[in-house]
Amino acid sequence: MPTTSGDRRRILALGGGGFTAAEPSAALDALVLRLTGKRVPRICFLPTASGDQREQVIRFQERFAAWPCERSVLSLFHLAGTQIDPRAHLLSQDAIYVGGGSMRSLLAIWREYGIAETMREAWEAGIVLAGVSAGAMCWFEAGVSRSAGRPEPVLGLGLLPGSLSVHCDSDPERLRAYLRALAEHALPSGYAADDSAALMFAGTELLTCVASRNGAGIRRITIGRPEPIQTPMPIRRLEETAPGAVARRGIGYEDRLALAEFRALRSGRYS
Repeated sequence: MPTTSGDRRRILALGGGGFTAAEPSAALDALVLRLTGKRVPRICFLPTASGDQREQVIRFQERFAAWPCERSVLSLFHLAGTQIDPRAHLLSQDAIYVGGGSMRSLLAIWREYGIAETMREAWEAGIVLAGVSAGAMCWFEAGVSRSAGRPEPVLGLGLLPGSLSVHCDSDPERLRAYLRALAEHALPSGYAADDSAALMFAGTELLTCVASRNGAGIRRITIGRPEPIQTPMPIRRLEETAPGAVARRGIGYEDRLALAEFRALRSGRYS
């Protein structure tokens, strides 16, 4: 999808919500497809962070079956007996959507299978990278994960500079841990995102913040004295997306993004 910066690398990081949370609004999920600029994009879902939880896979198939796209699921826990080359499959996609769960486990498994390097290749090739919760924090230098129970800093892939904390409105303890880590200089400055809110990047530049419900917000958190400085970010409310239909109006942000229009299908077969 073209941007004024000319950088074709795109990342959409969701603080929560989307199909994995059974969110009624499909606006953020529809946006992932729109960012590809393709009429019938190929999208692959990675449920690695949840241990390839079947429920997430079913929700993915149900949500995206209503739209013109080629869906696939890459299960790293069940590769045995398949003919799938993970690297080749991921690099053949137009969008890669990463689910939530344990950020620590997600990255450990990715590194074991060489997926971490493949994600950088995909990003450099202009494949849209999207993810929710752990699947959003993983693109940054670091995030705040509950992989071990208590929220704690975990290093990410570092495609994006800074840090990200998620579920800020629904998990106050995580936000407190994030602010404490920043005050102790254990994490670099970054962002705190509510459920149903997302940050959109072209390359390493933040283009806009969007939300699928009223009240969902994102704050820029910078290291300061005596405590971190929280600055609310301008946020654009996305239109509701009814089942079987995708809103045609672009999200807009000073006309820096032009979303591709495509026609929705009312029904589809699961792949």
